Amino acid sequence: MDSAPKLTVEGYERLVAGLRGQTVLTVDYFVLMTGDEGTTPDEWDYGAWHEPTMGIELAMDSGVTYSATWNHTFGHYGLELYQAPMGDFLLNIGGPGGSARTSATGHPLWAAFIAAPIESCHILWSDHEHGPETQIPEAVRLRTATGQVWIAAGRPATYPPNGRFHLCTDDVLVTFDVEMAARVGLKT
Repeated sequence: MDSAPKLTVEGYERLVAGLRGQTVLTVDYFVLMTGDEGTTPDEWDYGAWHEPTMGIELAMDSGVTYSATWNHTFGHYGLELYQAPMGDFLLNIGGPGGSARTSATGHPLWAAFIAAPIESCHILWSDHEHGPETQIPEAVRLRTATGQVWIAAGRPATYPPNGRFHLCTDDVLVTFDVEMAARVGLKT
């Protein structure tokens, strides 16, 4: 993830605000490949939340592609959004031990969000664990007239998941409703 361009707080806020008015047409997840040969996409659909470990790619109606992934630009792992495809950040897409590109466009939880313009977009900054002078983008919350999504740097505390989560990790987690976002630890 070190190949990502460096972000500033102001630049990141401008980039996220620029999503307003755009419509997501397709969503691809980038999950780790596991198994003996390293060619089996890891589980990502846990019902009320998803774990596309390496990130998400959003193709917009404007023709622009955005990627949301974890990185440590702000001093600790956080969720970072870039106006670039995931191929600019991941070197081994589709290869053994790399990341599998998996379409999530047709998933029922994305159906309520896709094809409506984004009406609001916010970065959820966390500083409670990392000191008063450190702002970490733990998630981005996007809302349309028909749905909402939180894309976060986070993962379950244990595997198999037991309902506890850690934020600001080197994993990506997605949820779609206020109750689940609150369980994960995200501001709603």
